[in-house]
Amino acid sequence: MQGEAKAGALDQDPSDSALSLLTDTTEATLTVIAHRTSLTLQERRARGKQQRSQVAPDGHAGWTPATDRPDPVALLVQQEATREADLVPVRHGRMMASPFTFYRGAAKIMAADLSVTPSAGLTVQLCGDAHLLNFGGFASPERTLLFDLNDFDETLPGPFEWDVKRLAASFTIAARNNGYRKADVRAITTAAVAAYRQAMAEFATMRVLDIWYSRLSAEDLVDLAREGEARTKKRTAGRLASNTEKLVAKGRNRGHLQALSKLAETVDGVSRIVSQPPIVVPARMMGSIYGSAERITQVIDDQLLAYRETLADDRRLLLDQFTLVDVARKVVGVGSVGTRAFIALLQGRDDQDPLFLQVKEAAPSVLEDYLPKSRYANSGERVVRGQRLMQAASDIFLGWTLGAEVDRHYYWRQLRDMKVSADTESMVPEGMRLYAGACGWTLARAHSRSGDPVAIASYLGKSDKFDRSIADFSQRYADQNERDYDRFCRAVHAGELAAVEGV
Repeated sequence: MQGEAKAGALDQDPSDSALSLLTDTTEATLTVIAHRTSLTLQERRARGKQQRSQVAPDGHAGWTPATDRPDPVALLVQQEATREADLVPVRHGRMMASPFTFYRGAAKIMAADLSVTPSAGLTVQLCGDAHLLNFGGFASPERTLLFDLNDFDETLPGPFEWDVKRLAASFTIAARNNGYRKADVRAITTAAVAAYRQAMAEFATMRVLDIWYSRLSAEDLVDLAREGEARTKKRTAGRLASNTEKLVAKGRNRGHLQALSKLAETVDGVSRIVSQPPIVVPARMMGSIYGSAERITQVIDDQLLAYRETLADDRRLLLDQFTLVDVARKVVGVGSVGTRAFIALLQGRDDQDPLFLQVKEAAPSVLEDYLPKSRYANSGERVVRGQRLMQAASDIFLGWTLGAEVDRHYYWRQLRDMKVSADTESMVPEGMRLYAGACGWTLARAHSRSGDPVAIASYLGKSDKFDRSIADFSQRYADQNERDYDRFCRAVHAGELAAVEGV
C-alpha cells in the first residue's frame, strides 16, 4: 500500500498503543511495517510482552454492553439512509431469518461495541467483517482453488482483536443456530481462536517472503478433513472428507460458463441477462429506477472506461478483448443488500466466451466511525487495496470507479471464478470445528502480512488464556446479539421497519 507516515511516528516508544499510531499516521499499516523493521527480533518480542500492560491476554473476558450503548435498530436505520429504498425491506427480511443472519448484517452494531473493548495496541489491516461466511474458496490467477477471506467491504487498519472477536462470536452464534450442545459451541469457538494464536506463533518464526507466499489450498482442506475423520467417532467416518471434496468439486465447476447458463438467455442470437425481479433487474428494465435506458447505457460505458484505467496494463489488454453485452442490478448477501450492486456480462470471441463482472457499491467502512478515516478518498479503492494486502492471491480484475453520482464509489471483480462458500448449517460439530481452525489460521496469515506477527505472537503467549478469554467474550456477545435480534424483530412487527421475507 502506498503512503508515508507522518514525521515522528517511528520515534514512538515500542510500547505505544496501535490506537495512538492510528491517530498519528496517514496509513497505520505502513507505520507498523516500518516500525517493526526498525526493531530487532528481541525488541519485537519484548514489545508484544509489554503490550500486556494495555490488556492481558485473558483480559478480554467479562464483556458487558456499555451503559450508553446505541440502540441497534437506530444504527441500522442510520446505515440504510443512502441505500436503495426498494431493497431495504429485503435486507430486513433476510436479517429476520435467525440471530445468525441478523449478525451477518449487524457489522455496524458490533463496530460500536468493539470500539469500547480493551485492545493490546497491535495494529493490522482488518477485514472489518470477519464472520465465518466471509471466508470461502476462489481461484488464484494460476487456477488453483484457494481458501481465504473473501469480503473486504469494511477493511481498515485497526486492532487485531476486532477481527478475532468478530470471527469467534460468529462461530458461537452459528453453532447455537445449529442446535449444538453447549460444550460443542464452546469447543468450536475456542478452536477458531486457538488456531489463530498457534498460526501466529508459526508465522512469527517464518521469513517475510514465506509468510507472503503462505496459502491454504483446496487440497489442504481435504487433508485437514481426513485428519479430522481419524479423530472422530465411527458415525462421522467418511463424511468430513467427502463433503469437503464435494464442495471443492462444486467450486471448480463455478465459472463464467456456469454463470452464463444460470443468469443469461439468448434472444435473437444475442445473449442477455435474465430478469428475476427484485433480485436481478436488467438495464433494459431499470428505467423506472435510474432514468432512461439511454442514460443508463451511457453511464455504463463511462464506468467501464474509468474502471479500465485502474487496471495494470496487461489486465487492460485482456479486458479490451471483451465487449460489453448487458448489465443488471443484482442483490447479494445480507449486510450488502440495499447498496447498489450490478453484474456486467461481457463477451469474448463468441457467445460461449463470457466474462461476468460484479460491480459493488463501497460505502465508508463502519469502522471509520471509531478509527481514523481511510487515506483513500474512494471507498472502492480502499476495498481493493485492503483485499490485495490481506489475500494470498487476488482477482486479476479487481478495480474501482467513482460513480456517476460523486458520493457513490464502486469496486469491480469477477462474479464467479470458482467462488464457493461452506454450508455451515449442514455441518456436524466436528466439521464446524475443523472449519473454525481453517478460518483462524487464514485470519492469522492475513494479519501477518500487514501487522507484526512476532509482537502479536509474543503478546498472545503459549497458553490458552487468550483462547478462553475470547470464548467468554463470544458467549456474552452472542447473548447480546440475541437481544438485539429480538429488538429488531419487534421493530418490524410494530411497523417501525418494513420487511419482506423469503426473498
